[in-house]
Amino acid sequence: MKHIIHALAGTTAMTLILTFWTATLISEAALDAASVAFVKKFIVYGLFVLVPCLAITGGSGIALSQPNAKGLVGKKKKRMAFAALNGLLLMIPAGLFLNYKAGQREFDKIFYAVQIIELCVGIAQLSFLGLNFRDGLRMRRARLIRGNAKPQT
Repeated sequence: MKHIIHALAGTTAMTLILTFWTATLISEAALDAASVAFVKKFIVYGLFVLVPCLAITGGSGIALSQPNAKGLVGKKKKRMAFAALNGLLLMIPAGLFLNYKAGQREFDKIFYAVQIIELCVGIAQLSFLGLNFRDGLRMRRARLIRGNAKPQT
């Protein structure tokens, strides 16, 4: 059951980040200021789902692994720690700041500088989560081959 929770929470988190990133890019490139402000507000509300999903993913990953894990598990843990720091120190503050600025219709140089940083860090987050997703699938395949897990239908 832990594997299922881990996979669902991680997939949901990755999907949300991709949705936020894509909505930001589309609104900035093709829509008006009101749409940009709506997207920024949507992202802040989405954090109330994203943050718990990431916490569940990290917590279940720790519960599934050994304390001094090596190999794919060790790589996943290192990537997740880096992604958590990026999220807490960059993504959440940037999202809140951009929501505030967009709500005030202050689309100035600072707004766009932070927006570019947020988009770049978002790509990094998607990369970390995507690599962890890939490695999780590899580990699942290996468990199935060894007979340690039943295939899910």
